[in-house]
Amino acid sequence: MDNFIYDTPTKVYFGKGEEQNIGKIIAGYGAKKVLIHYGGKSAKESGLIDSVKSALAAQNIAFVELGGVVPNPELSLVRTGIELCKKEGVDFVLAVGGGSVLDSAKDIANGLANPEYDVWDFSLGKASPVRTTKKGAILTLAAAGSEMSNSCVISNSATKEKRGYNSPFNRMDFAIENPELSYSVSPYQTACGAVDIAMHTIERYFCPGSDTYLTDSIAEAVIKSSMKAGLDCLADPKNYEARANMMWASSLAHNGLSQCGRSFQLTVHQLEHEVSAMYPEVAHGAGLAALWCSWARFVYKANVPRWLQYAERVWNVDIDFEHPEVSIEKAIDKQEDFYRSINMPVNLRSLNVKKEDLPELALKCSRGKMRTLAGYKPLGYDEILAIYELAY
Repeated sequence: MDNFIYDTPTKVYFGKGEEQNIGKIIAGYGAKKVLIHYGGKSAKESGLIDSVKSALAAQNIAFVELGGVVPNPELSLVRTGIELCKKEGVDFVLAVGGGSVLDSAKDIANGLANPEYDVWDFSLGKASPVRTTKKGAILTLAAAGSEMSNSCVISNSATKEKRGYNSPFNRMDFAIENPELSYSVSPYQTACGAVDIAMHTIERYFCPGSDTYLTDSIAEAVIKSSMKAGLDCLADPKNYEARANMMWASSLAHNGLSQCGRSFQLTVHQLEHEVSAMYPEVAHGAGLAALWCSWARFVYKANVPRWLQYAERVWNVDIDFEHPEVSIEKAIDKQEDFYRSINMPVNLRSLNVKKEDLPELALKCSRGKMRTLAGYKPLGYDEILAIYELAY
């Protein structure tokens, strides 16, 4: 097991009705004026935003609103949010929504607290935040895990780039997780969430490391539980226990727990970011489903024992030790069948990605052939392009 630092400072308020305490919670941080940041009309129509405003008013906390966050959150709205916060004297950012809203809120909080930097430079890796604004979240969608992660992913539509960056300043101070708030999530977004949650841990599972059997067991439980919860939520959208398990899996899958003792890079996420940057209508989870099986078939021979373990423990495949590749391919087929069963795509063609765009996607993912994605099988431009072509 490799050396690691595990620090997950986000305080979680989990369960029914916890969002009703939002005013008292934020008051505990000494906030004077809050930015309420959210996405589309659902947060308003559900009455959640009005409830938040009433709770803040009851604590004599002023607030200002900024809606309009879209899937693959936009840099332009982040910049708008930073300027609004400066003008209004905001000292606390509250995200109400799913991962896109949370990531947008994180970037606003960092940009507000670090005015000496251009906020996009954080995403490009040209600078790092050295401080942040206090922030919290009311989660309404189980998927991205941003509520407990140190990551932030932002899209720049002007340059067709989607970039993520990790920082301890990306951690939410708190996250309110009431599974009931996810009852109205559509079947498609529920399925996308199930893919994304599992993928956060699956990709960590296949990062280099050794003697991590405890971390492996945790990871396997998260992977299997998130897929079961996804199926149960699709069967009954108001199944509280299913929504609860899916929401908690979202947090555990991306808070660093399932990578302890291993190196870390979400390779398939890097492949998908280029797809949804060029095609912003592509939902992140759908893009991951379209790519993962092709990536798996391309790389598994680089570490057959690891993939045999995954096949046996996650997909209950009986191992054929004389023909191990058959067992691994059977497990990958099972995962592909799972994606089909929840109406997720299993190739890029079904997402209307153009074949002629694949070389450009590979060029961008490899940063102009200057970057190699880490893993048991390193991926440069040629390998990245081969995976995109296999996924087509």
